[in-house]
Amino acid sequence: MVKVVSVHSFRGGTGKSNTTANLAASVARQGKRVGIVDTDIQSPGIHVLFGFDESRMDLALNDYLWGRCSVEEAAYDVSHVLEGAGTSQSAIYLIPSSLKAGEIARVLREGYDVGLLNDGFQGLIQQLNLDYLFIDTHPGLNEETLLSITISDVLLLIMRPDRQDFQGTAVTVDIARRLEVPKMLLLVNKALSSFDFDALKSEVEATYNAPVAAILPLTEEMIQLGSSDIFSLRFPEHPLTQIYIGIANLLLS
Repeated sequence: MVKVVSVHSFRGGTGKSNTTANLAASVARQGKRVGIVDTDIQSPGIHVLFGFDESRMDLALNDYLWGRCSVEEAAYDVSHVLEGAGTSQSAIYLIPSSLKAGEIARVLREGYDVGLLNDGFQGLIQQLNLDYLFIDTHPGLNEETLLSITISDVLLLIMRPDRQDFQGTAVTVDIARRLEVPKMLLLVNKALSSFDFDALKSEVEATYNAPVAAILPLTEEMIQLGSSDIFSLRFPEHPLTQIYIGIANLLLS
């Protein structure tokens, strides 16, 4: 059974793309075939984490949405990032969004048929024989976000220990419940080491009446990496990597 995981945040800057890439890599290492779709068409970027050069991006999600290609033609095999860390069955495919200014401007000006996204997701699952599909969403709430939430088996909501994030996340949690998402997990990112993590987890769970998958600490190594690589693969023994693995195990269960 294929599992669709949407990774979302109400506000930008929460580390959503980093989290998506690290969880996808952690799941793939367990011998799974994983797809990642960057649906943040207005401000794409997850491809950077995979060392994906824009000059090699002949086709992107935008091309599928404009009818220029099939969705699987915009999928790139980036399994090389695992570098022996996975198994013979492990695979990661990335469907990026275009960084071309004209393509982004067209989306902002004309929009697109959101229904095509659902068709594309299903096509990817079938054509690439995926076990997991991760959707890296656009922050906030729009039609694309609502579709992603609706079709998700798991919704992973990322927030920072910030009062603005607390308010926005409350809105998203309410909508997810109305849409009857089968499983919702909260993830608090960029927590300072001086925080009481247990108390923070209890506060968030009590606030939203939803489980917290983990509290991710703000780490110097992550900042220094600057989205130039996938943290859990660069630092396999780091405590933060062990947290990513723990969240991946929740998704695998």
